[in-house]
Parts: sequence; structure tokens; C-alpha cells
Amino acid sequence: IIWEGEPGDQRVLTYQQLHDEVEKFAAALRAQGVISGDRVAIYMGMTPEIAIAMLACARVGAIHSVVFGGFSARALRDRIQDAGAKAVITADGTWRRGKVLALKSAVDDAVKECPTIEKVFVLRRTENEIEWNDTLDIWWDDAIEAGAQAMRENDIDLSAPEEVDAEHPLFILYTSGTTGKPKGVVHSTAGYMVYAAYTTKVVFDLKEDDLFWCTADCGWITGHS
Repeated sequence: IIWEGEPGDQRVLTYQQLHDEVEKFAAALRAQGVISGDRVAIYMGMTPEIAIAMLACARVGAIHSVVFGGFSARALRDRIQDAGAKAVITADGTWRRGKVLALKSAVDDAVKECPTIEKVFVLRRTENEIEWNDTLDIWWDDAIEAGAQAMRENDIDLSAPEEVDAEHPLFILYTSGTTGKPKGVVHSTAGYMVYAAYTTKVVFDLKEDDLFWCTADCGWITGHS
């Protein structure tokens, strides 16, 4: 991943580094009780952590639902309720057109009406002031440390990939809701990834030394692909 944030900060993750980060967050998810079949809402800005979160959910067999970070708390609430999500992954805020969008406050408003939510993972990004719920909220870095500690103390590998069937749900992506109640489209694990890989090969004709530029938000299907 070759990434540049709106303020100009830059990061590069190799495939190996990305794999390592995904393993760490997979352990973090499991340590906080997220298991195969659980639904997880992701409401973040476009940082490498959104890709890490999506891949970590897939690694533990949890079904992620990315909600576009520009959507309102009400839109987030409706999607959490429909999916019956157990956890939310978010950030304190995100940059958009020079301003900070307070993501965490929108999550706070949404989860007040979402009794299924047991944990909110919060990435430090914009350092804006946020409210904190010691029962629900956990910082991204603290969750990773808790996952690592659980593996050390219990001598188990919480980062190991979950074995699932080909038709196991991979993620739910909702329509925008502009023409009525948002509809959740469920994509299966093998079906989606095999077809994405196939179309990348036969439509884009990518070679090993090609760079593939993607500026699509992960709140949309193109961002997933």
C-alpha cells in the first residue's frame, strides 16, 4: 500500500508488513470477543487501517460492513441495526476537504440505539476531542496489545486464519438508501475474492511489475476490490 493522507502524511506497507498488521488486529478482534459469524461495522476514513480492519475481519471469519465515513450517525445506526453488528471499528476523526469529521461522536450517537454493540475500536487519527465509554471503547493500539498479551499468557495463536466454507459471508455492503430503506448485499468469501481476482487478470490485464492505482473509498464496492 502506497498511501498519502489529506494533510500530506505518507506511509508505505509491503505485502509482508500488511500481513503482519492484519495478524495483529485479527488477534485484537478475537481478544475482544469477535468470532466467526459475528458482524462488524467499519466506519473510518481512508487510512491503511481500514484495509487492515477489513482483512482482519475476513481472517477471523467475521462479516464486515463498511459504512462510508461521510454518512450520518442515523445512517450508521440503521446499518448496524440491520446487520446486528457486534462491534464497530472507527477513528477519532478523519480529514475531508481540510476539515475534521468527528467520526467517534457519530458512532456514539449511533450505538445509543444499537444494543447489539459490545465493543468500539477507535483509531487515533486527527486527535480531536472525543467522549469515552470505558465499557465499550478501546483504542486501536490498546486492542492490539491486549491481543498480543492474550496470546502470550494463554499460549494460543489468536491471529491464525479461520477456516470457512466458500459460501461463508465475507461482507455486507448496503445501498445508499436514496430510493428507500438501504438494502444489504451479502458477498460470499470465495465468490467475491475469486471473481475480483479473475476480473483483475482478464479485464485490467495486470502484470507483476504494474502499479494499480485505486482512489475509491472502501465504503463502496470499488474500494473493496
